[in-house]
Amino acid sequence: MTGKGQEPEIVQGRSHIWRAEIIRDIQAKAELGRYQIRGFSTFQKFPSLDELVFLPAAMTRLPLEGYRELCVSETTIGGGRPDLVSQPLELAIPVYLTSMSFGALGTNAKMALGMGFSRAGSATCTGEGGMLEEERDASTRLIYQMTPSRYGLDLEHLRKADAIEIVVGQGAKPGTGGMLLGMKVSEKVAGMRTLPVGVDQRSAVRHPDFLGADDLQVKIMELREATDYRTPIILKLPACRVREDVKIAAKTGCDAIVVDGTEGSTAAAPEFQLDHTGIPTLAAIPAARRALEEIGMYGKVTLIVSGGIRNGVDAAKALALGADCVAIGTAALVALGCNAPRFVEDYHALGTEPGACHHCHTGRCPVGITTQDPELEARLDPEEGAERVRNFLTAMVMEMTVIAKSCGKGNVHNLEPEDLRAVSLEASALTGVPLAGVDWAVGPETFGRGG
Repeated sequence: MTGKGQEPEIVQGRSHIWRAEIIRDIQAKAELGRYQIRGFSTFQKFPSLDELVFLPAAMTRLPLEGYRELCVSETTIGGGRPDLVSQPLELAIPVYLTSMSFGALGTNAKMALGMGFSRAGSATCTGEGGMLEEERDASTRLIYQMTPSRYGLDLEHLRKADAIEIVVGQGAKPGTGGMLLGMKVSEKVAGMRTLPVGVDQRSAVRHPDFLGADDLQVKIMELREATDYRTPIILKLPACRVREDVKIAAKTGCDAIVVDGTEGSTAAAPEFQLDHTGIPTLAAIPAARRALEEIGMYGKVTLIVSGGIRNGVDAAKALALGADCVAIGTAALVALGCNAPRFVEDYHALGTEPGACHHCHTGRCPVGITTQDPELEARLDPEEGAERVRNFLTAMVMEMTVIAKSCGKGNVHNLEPEDLRAVSLEASALTGVPLAGVDWAVGPETFGRGG
């Protein structure tokens, strides 16, 4: 109510359905005539690894001394089939760099990541578009990615790789192919992918060589012959029908399976896919573990998890739930300088701020990471970036080993579901981990004493 001569009271709407961002999205689509595209990861809030806590040793077991007792972090990918893989991928840490293409990232970023992960004793992955020679030179261990598009596919590059990753899909945009907008298709990128310069690239979604598990099994044997039975073969799956997909993947004869949760990031994807497709990493890990256990392949096929892994605590929780290794992407880019408070005026030109930038798709990265612009790329010094990445990985592994030792474990791979408790009903239901303070879990499938 207002008195005579007073301004009317402004009442703000508080609809949970027609929120301000929903209204802006509709207005943008009405103007553009298409859906919106952006980079980075989902903006949805899903149950996450934050909703699990560790149970360190007290009276029931002894913790290990932090500075006087060792905790092993070495990891092997593809060691379960010595008759088929003569050179498994040996890593000093259970963390490697997930697939990010040259195109999505610039040359300096690829070099810095290669050097940083190599110094930490780990590996990087080429992503779509073929092998960048600068990345091969910078990376002690390099995983070569094969995608349905076959961009940059080269037999000699396959033979130069330390592992091969066949992409079935990715967590950020499952069921669709890669996307690289024209502003990032430079002459160098176009030459590697046999594309016209400056034209949007949409990758194929289905591999031309196989339609199902039987065909894929043949393709894997072809790759083994082409690499003289030396190289591990990895399958990358989006986290969708995890239990069934993992069982089928394991039966193709691959050496490792990556399950990529919906929190996984991308350089460019339709917004609606980022927010409304796939399932969270928290739910995907135990589902994948159960799938391998049910067919007797757990411990034989390496289980790798990616999608929203931010630090050593997240990685330790993933290992405790059943992963053998994790792959990170965005965390490594942030360590490299993504969203750093530098060149603030360029963030403003994109309509954003340091710490909130998600404009990877534009090619106008203020810190020179997700760009093909030579002037912007020059802002990233590969040597300086490599040291930052190495430091971050060192800190990650410190966090993992401190947690493992506090739980009485001398190997990070000995972390198990029994070391965890859930602090939300959702996390307990998704993982089967018992709720903190009680001895039961939500749902019929449980791990540990809650079972």
